[in-house]
Amino acid sequence: MAEASREENVYMAKLAEQAERYEEMVEFMEKVSGALGEKEELSVEERNLLSVAYKNVIGARRASWRIISSIEQKEESKGNGDHVATIKTYRSKIEKELCTICDGILKMLDDRLVPSASSGDSKDIANTELTPTHPIRLGLALNFSVFYYEILNSPDRACSLAKQAFDEAIAELDTLGEESYKDSTLIMQLLRDNLTLWTSDVQEEGADEIKEAPKAEEGQPQ
Repeated sequence: MAEASREENVYMAKLAEQAERYEEMVEFMEKVSGALGEKEELSVEERNLLSVAYKNVIGARRASWRIISSIEQKEESKGNGDHVATIKTYRSKIEKELCTICDGILKMLDDRLVPSASSGDSKDIANTELTPTHPIRLGLALNFSVFYYEILNSPDRACSLAKQAFDEAIAELDTLGEESYKDSTLIMQLLRDNLTLWTSDVQEEGADEIKEAPKAEEGQPQ
């Protein structure tokens, strides 16, 4: 049987997305990436498909991990040692799956996608050309602030970045185009929700007011 072409794998990835079969979507996009020539890059559409595929397979396991961790804490508070041991084993299984998936996309980036990328100045262009209300810029700020909070355990920096992005977008809300209004306002709502949650968490721990947190460092992604 002849090997599927790049176009066929892209089409199958789209079908898998519609069917919400994200594991298979990842497989199809890995085939697309693996077939790239030395100086060949993924198209914008292909990058978006790859992002959606990995976001969903990782997101499902992150949600599972959070649920299991919550149950583990409840069982620990009840003193159910046997249940806690079982839950820890199950949580470890989910963590291994997450590590395997993340290792896969990192290897793909290191081995194929980054070396073949020619648009090295796109980050600088994004910072100067994308308005504070642009959904891509807002989405980056949202994801980066979550990274600060959940991975680096730095709530002050997370709140500072999220607040700066939200405030800058609010200040230019009247310039928001109709085509991106829905996406931009949704991300702004997520930024505000996170700020409310994170500020509440920090205040409960007796921390200083988030409003006094230092501004994001110069050159930091906005």
